[in-house]
Amino acid sequence: MKYAILGDIHANLEALETVLEDAEKQKCTHYLSIGDVIGYNANPRECLEKVQAMNCPVVMGNHDFYGSREDDLIGFHPMAAEVMNWTRNQISDEQKEWLRALPYSRRVETFTIVHSTLDNPNKWGYVLDRYDAEANFNYQTTSVCFYGHTHIPIAFEKGDEIRSGLYSKIKIKTGRKYFINVGSVGQPRDGDPRAAYVIFDMLNNIIELRRLDYDLKVTQQKILDAGMPNKIAARLANGR
Repeated sequence: MKYAILGDIHANLEALETVLEDAEKQKCTHYLSIGDVIGYNANPRECLEKVQAMNCPVVMGNHDFYGSREDDLIGFHPMAAEVMNWTRNQISDEQKEWLRALPYSRRVETFTIVHSTLDNPNKWGYVLDRYDAEANFNYQTTSVCFYGHTHIPIAFEKGDEIRSGLYSKIKIKTGRKYFINVGSVGQPRDGDPRAAYVIFDMLNNIIELRRLDYDLKVTQQKILDAGMPNKIAARLANGR
C-alpha cells in the first residue's frame, strides 16, 4: 500500500496535475490531502474538483477554513487577504460546504494527518523547531503524523531525544514517533521551487519526499491575469 500525501496545493493546478501524474507512475494506490487546497494561486475551483473526485481523506487547512466562510481576515497578511477575498468569489457554495465539513485532524490506517498542530489544530500554529514538535508529540497517539502549513519539508523524530532535519527518505523505526512535514505542492518555501509531495510506502515503512518541475510560467501568468499581486507570482520562482 502506497499513499501519495499532498500538502498545501494552494490552487496551483499545474503543480497538482504534475504531482498526480508522478504518483501514478510511482504506483501509489491511495491519496490524501493535509489541507490548504485553495489560496494563493489561480485555480481554486479546479483543484477542489480534482481533490473531491479522488474521494480521499482530507483535513482542513487555514485557507480552506477562511475561504469557505465570511469571517474577517484579521491576522492575514494584506496580500494573502486580497487573494482570499478573490478566492471566495471563485468557488461554489457546494465547494464551500464541503470545505466547512472537513475535520481538523484524522487517523488514516495506522498514522495521523493534520494541517498545523495536534494540540490546537484549529489555532493554526506553526511547528518550526524541536520545541514546537515536543508539544505536538504529547498529543500524538500514532507513530507517524504528517502535517503541512509551513510549506517546508522537515521531519522530527522522537526517541530518547528529539531530532530534526530536512529529508529525502526516512525509514520508520519501531518505538519512535515521527512528525513529518510533507512540503507544498503549490507554493514551496524552502528555496526549491519544484512541487513537493510525499509517498508513504506502508509495506516497507519508507517515507520519500518527491520534488518535481512543473509549468511554472503558466501558473504565474494565470495569477497575473486574475489581477493578483505580482509578488504572488514572483515568489513561486524563488520557492519562498
